[in-house]
Amino acid sequence: MTLNRRDLFVTTAGLVAAAGFGKLGMSPAFAQAAAPVYTPEAGATLRLLRWVPFVASEEAAWLENTKKFTEATGVEVRIDKESWEDIRPKAAVAANVGSGPDMVMSWFDDPQQYPDKLVDVTELGEYLGATHGGWYPGLEGYAKRDGKFIALPLCAIGNAIVYRDSHMKAAGFNEFPTDTAGFLELCKALQAKGTPAGFPHGKAVGDGNNYAHWLLWSHGGQMIDDKGAVVLNSPETLASVKYAQELYKTFIPGTESWQDVNNNRAFLAGQVSLTANGVSVYYAAIKDPKMKEIAEDMRSTNLPIGPVGKSIELHQASTLSIFQHTKYPEAAKAYLQFMYQADSMNRWIEGASAYCCQPLKAFAANPVWTSNPIHEAYARASESLRPNGYAGPLGSASAATMADYVLVDMYATAVTGQMSPEDAIAQAQRRAERYYRA
Repeated sequence: MTLNRRDLFVTTAGLVAAAGFGKLGMSPAFAQAAAPVYTPEAGATLRLLRWVPFVASEEAAWLENTKKFTEATGVEVRIDKESWEDIRPKAAVAANVGSGPDMVMSWFDDPQQYPDKLVDVTELGEYLGATHGGWYPGLEGYAKRDGKFIALPLCAIGNAIVYRDSHMKAAGFNEFPTDTAGFLELCKALQAKGTPAGFPHGKAVGDGNNYAHWLLWSHGGQMIDDKGAVVLNSPETLASVKYAQELYKTFIPGTESWQDVNNNRAFLAGQVSLTANGVSVYYAAIKDPKMKEIAEDMRSTNLPIGPVGKSIELHQASTLSIFQHTKYPEAAKAYLQFMYQADSMNRWIEGASAYCCQPLKAFAANPVWTSNPIHEAYARASESLRPNGYAGPLGSASAATMADYVLVDMYATAVTGQMSPEDAIAQAQRRAERYYRA
């Protein structure tokens, strides 16, 4: 669907006023908070490091917004792309060496690993929250340190089950199971029919972490308690590992080496009938005439509820940061401010086609969420997101534990038989404790 400029402003019900910095041609803000004014430095140019897109129209909308910013300010913005797995180490190197890109789209709580290397954007963060209905708490937590914004929340990339409806029914299920017990039975039945499931046990930044955290949380396990102590070695974690072992038996071979592209490819190639992914896999299918049958047969739903009794999920979370080594901090702030205004943000959310869930509550009114039934499972990603460091505080320890794939490795070593469940958990407990005691 296509939104015109008037539609974009109407959809957020009066909270879509722009920043009000006159040289960019914006209208006055409706919110009472005064819009900050950032005047780009003379001769400013910027470089943004971002993750490789899985939805081409998402990138196209981002580039269109960037072009409009350059037309309004004269500031050229170079955008470099890296794979999901490479963003984290490259951003860390840039932060610690003090050179490279001016800004970065990073993952989860990566900014917490080098907060003193980032520009304080509290003024802008508070203004945008006040103007656009408030930030979603889970996303906001990733971007703040000691009450200050060290980054701006960008989006949650929703993670949901995608499956072949006809294959589910051929396996004897008329409805998708809503609990983990029924889900295991479905996966067993799919395997028996030669249409197996598959979830990544490899070092996949998004899908691997999403799956591992769902396994843990759905069974009532936690890595950290609210006091910051590592509590991974628990009966609940053991139950989750044993459940993962049973699920793994139903998977297509090789999932222990899968990264973020592999489950997409396996699903679209017809090698698996069920996995968890962003909505990008659906749009890849409808783009290819050869995949028409798969696209028409595809359905989405949220991950099953486990013994904990409620839906608990991790979604890929991204933030935007400005490095302190930039020569043009005012230009960088002006760029971020422009990209978060209603016209820009709505254009980007629409372009992402439900792949990127909005960081600010006002933009939940974007009609993309009701434009296609496949989007429904992704519509509440920002609202339902639980931070990876739950239930402890986010910081360098939570970021490092995630970056080192402690939880992902725990499940991988157990399901592949490299360790017993008990030993895999004990090892993960020790690894996490090293970070939290540092």
